Amino acid sequence: MNEFWNERYGIQEYLYGTEPNVFLKQQLDNLTPGKILFLGEGEGRNSVYAASIDWLVDAYDSSSVGKEKAEKLAAERGVIINYELVNLKFHMLPKEQYDAVAIIYFHLPSEFRNAVYQEAIGALKPGGRLILELFDKEQFKVPYAGPKDEDLLYSLEDAVNDFIALDFEKLSKETIQMDEGNGHKGNGYVIRYVGIKK
Repeated sequence: MNEFWNERYGIQEYLYGTEPNVFLKQQLDNLTPGKILFLGEGEGRNSVYAASIDWLVDAYDSSSVGKEKAEKLAAERGVIINYELVNLKFHMLPKEQYDAVAIIYFHLPSEFRNAVYQEAIGALKPGGRLILELFDKEQFKVPYAGPKDEDLLYSLEDAVNDFIALDFEKLSKETIQMDEGNGHKGNGYVIRYVGIKK
């Protein structure tokens, strides 16, 4: 997958733009800054925004091109992010280190998705929040955005099963109007979730 994303990100412009995801921004703007981890962070638009509002940022992805573009964006915005190249299928996350974990359009195969999410839950401090936005399975019928493999898409039932250990603050399926670079434009069918670690 790192070769796939290196090719996708290997264009001059930022595939999903340089502004943060709307849902993530709404959540972070209402929280006291602390330490946050981004999984599947890509070109850095979300982690750079978090750093700009005083979060201490760690970011993981497997794309070296995404990392280069994220660090370039951080330098342009005058902020610092700690961005590491890892394969999250095999990477163990530190325990109880983060006030928030963000999973924004980081779609994983069902065979190991739950294992990665359990690592993410473990990485949260008690009281920490997990913030997620993923394409719902209904997005499969949309030709212009989202994974083309239905197994990579998500559902409300998946969220309940994956995050049953957390207290649910928000769980919804929504139809949104996307305007995130050339990669996300038009209608999007998404799952939005916020859970709090007990």
